[in-house]
Amino acid sequence: MPEKPALEGLEAHWGPQWETDGTYRFDRTASSRDNVYSIDTPPPTASGSLHIGHVFSYTHTDVKARYERMRGKSVFYPMGWDDNGLPTERRVQNFYGVRCDPSLPYDPDFAPPFEGGDNKSSKAADQLPISRRNFVELCERLTVEDEKQFEDVWRKLGLSVDWTQSYRTIGDDSQAIAQKAFLRNVARGEAYQAQAPTLWDITFRTAVAQAELEDKEMPGAYHTLAFHPSDGSDDILIKTTRPELLPACVALVAHPDDERFQGLFGTTVRTPLFDVEVPVLAHHLAQKDKGSGIAMVCTFGDTTDVVWWRELDLPNRSVLGFDGRFVSEAPSVITSPAGQDAYAQLAGKTVFSAKTAVVDLLKTSGEMLGEPEKITHQVKFFEKGDKPLEIVSTRQWYIVNGARDEELRSTLLKRGEEVAFHPDFMRVRYENWVKGLSGDWLISRQRFFGVPIPVWYPLDADGNPVFDQPILPSEAQLPVDPSSDTAPGYDESQRGVAGGFQGEVDVMDTWATSSLTPQLAGKWETDPELFSLVYPYSLRPQGQDIIRTWLFSTLLRAQLEGDSVPWTNASISGFIVDPDRKKMSKSKGNVVTPAAMLDDHGSDAVRYWAASSRLGTDAAFDPQNPKQIKVGRRLAIKVLNAAKFVYSFEAPSGHTLDEGAVSAPLDRDLLANFAVVIESATASLEGYDHAKALETIEKFFWTFCDDYLELVKERAYGAGSEAGQASAVFTLQTTVNGLLRLLAPYLPFATEEVWSWTHDTSVHTAPWPTVAELGALEAPTGLVDLVGRALIGIRRAKTDAKASQKTPVTSATIQAPADELESIKLAADDLAQVGKIETLSFAPGEELAVVDIVLAEQDA
Repeated sequence: MPEKPALEGLEAHWGPQWETDGTYRFDRTASSRDNVYSIDTPPPTASGSLHIGHVFSYTHTDVKARYERMRGKSVFYPMGWDDNGLPTERRVQNFYGVRCDPSLPYDPDFAPPFEGGDNKSSKAADQLPISRRNFVELCERLTVEDEKQFEDVWRKLGLSVDWTQSYRTIGDDSQAIAQKAFLRNVARGEAYQAQAPTLWDITFRTAVAQAELEDKEMPGAYHTLAFHPSDGSDDILIKTTRPELLPACVALVAHPDDERFQGLFGTTVRTPLFDVEVPVLAHHLAQKDKGSGIAMVCTFGDTTDVVWWRELDLPNRSVLGFDGRFVSEAPSVITSPAGQDAYAQLAGKTVFSAKTAVVDLLKTSGEMLGEPEKITHQVKFFEKGDKPLEIVSTRQWYIVNGARDEELRSTLLKRGEEVAFHPDFMRVRYENWVKGLSGDWLISRQRFFGVPIPVWYPLDADGNPVFDQPILPSEAQLPVDPSSDTAPGYDESQRGVAGGFQGEVDVMDTWATSSLTPQLAGKWETDPELFSLVYPYSLRPQGQDIIRTWLFSTLLRAQLEGDSVPWTNASISGFIVDPDRKKMSKSKGNVVTPAAMLDDHGSDAVRYWAASSRLGTDAAFDPQNPKQIKVGRRLAIKVLNAAKFVYSFEAPSGHTLDEGAVSAPLDRDLLANFAVVIESATASLEGYDHAKALETIEKFFWTFCDDYLELVKERAYGAGSEAGQASAVFTLQTTVNGLLRLLAPYLPFATEEVWSWTHDTSVHTAPWPTVAELGALEAPTGLVDLVGRALIGIRRAKTDAKASQKTPVTSATIQAPADELESIKLAADDLAQVGKIETLSFAPGEELAVVDIVLAEQDA
């Protein structure tokens, strides 16, 4: 034992030791499916730095992993890195001052203009265009460096991850698995391509899936426009927030029960400015009380337009390009010279500029009534974007998800019932998402750093791609990149020429790879033995905000591929919020990075703070006053100091837990209380309530230190009989031995340090304590608490008299109800010894109190 135990330096000492010893290594040779506890660990996005929310949620998982390991399970606890996707691309652009231009040739000697990301390159105009291959190489380089920094933080935090079981979502093995799963989706008809309206982010020039949407309250305005009935009757007035989409108008729609428009259904009207004839139709989604009650359907202003377009079989007259600007050619139905002239004034303009132009034209033509009526309304954004989404027509790849298949939707809801959610109220988020799906899962992305969609297309005699005859690789060829690999049956000279082929340049949505993390970590079909040991996994831990993306998509892929659930439990962590109760996120600029916290307070203290919060609940964190972390540090220090005191006594030889050995009533009551704590903590951890378990353990620990340890230390030093001393020392050391194991999942460094003083093995591979270890004990009587309260009274009297606690007491009387007095008398010797009381008397009273106390050398 060290002279002065300290927390400083424990991480640097024990982290490498655990790695050298293979303490957390998954041993498949000693594993069977029945004794494996496998964790589908979230692969953090390796771009930038970890934030405090990562420490919060990953600690929750680690507590459970450590507990299961001590319960005798063979724990499969891998770590992945989610490398591909938009966050990585944006970081590379800013860090190196570059942007990807696929039309440029590869430069094998390319060096980026600078490194460090000092915000000089946040605008595209300031970024150097480079080839796709050069750009991807920079992505690879930076993510590897970011992963090293992430791993350093995880190791310092003490995650009991098996670092030999790791993967990268962009690695060759991961790409092969993701592409194989996709090809099988295609073969079964679950993946398909279609030309369809697509939510589109004009900044990033990429399609956006339903799960990536975010609604934001934005200012807008209703514009009242006059449509002209073909029969010459009075104008029909509609209110719209998107007047610029008039050239894309394909119909007017009102609710079928709206009496105001019954005579209009089945007739036609002509659009203002562009003089295009469009029908007036009925549909139940039209809202009687919104605007004027009749809506303009354009292709496409919002997702409701898409529904109307599809269900009413309307034409597509899209006018917006991928850059968010109006295309140069007007829809063919605009034939009037005035209409064509009006559209010419919109061509090439942004949505904002086009709106201004259309409003001016409408004012001139007299077809807009009054001034715009200002409103605020919900507008859809890409969750990582800062401009409203538009809807453009594109060819994309989709995977079925139950939105258009009631049988699949029903199956996915049933699969959700097979997973135990912790806490259970999070289940409704999954169910609501499945029930609310409005379209199949769009998985193709117009990005560069991702898993390529493994498809080529033949070119016809005119050099046009034949999209409905895709060329697919064999599974043996995977992974492939169609943008650089040659299509099967062709040679490279045929790329891009008539009668040849072209490669798919889109990549898969990052969730299309992340949805396969159970397969990636378990080495699906490349290591069947490992996969059979770990799948289905025991646990999926994750955040509540990605239930609709990661949790749902993983369940979907498991159902499509294996007709199974991927795991049996899902633990859902809450958010970290700042002192104003705002969610901490990089976009809000209120994130705290954990590295400095771990250095300043110690990993055990930070872990204590994280583990104090239950699953599914948000936790406020104030970096200026981290009270809970300070409490955790105090606990870890007390573990070191209390254990040093307890282990300073020589263990009584041949002492066992039979009734005669633990003879003192106070000792037996302490152990009886400890048995209840073990049962309670175990039950809580079995039920995924790590916070309740910690609360139970900690409360007992402080009772043990502040009351019991103080009460028996004189006896432990030898005051009284030899049997009494042996009983005290044995109880002290038995309890500390058990407490170290109970606290090990929470405070891995302090507990390992103490355990090493008396053991040659790790506390983290020691068996979890059981009640059976404590022998046959009667139920707790509350004796420790009663005597502890009496001791507090004696100490308070000395403090009030401004006397040292070592001051002898000539006499003291304890009064209490009769039953409590009888209990306290059982520990009278311990109380007299620790209180240095010469004569201890007892008297009946209504409540426990110390009265008539006389300190030596004082009058009273």
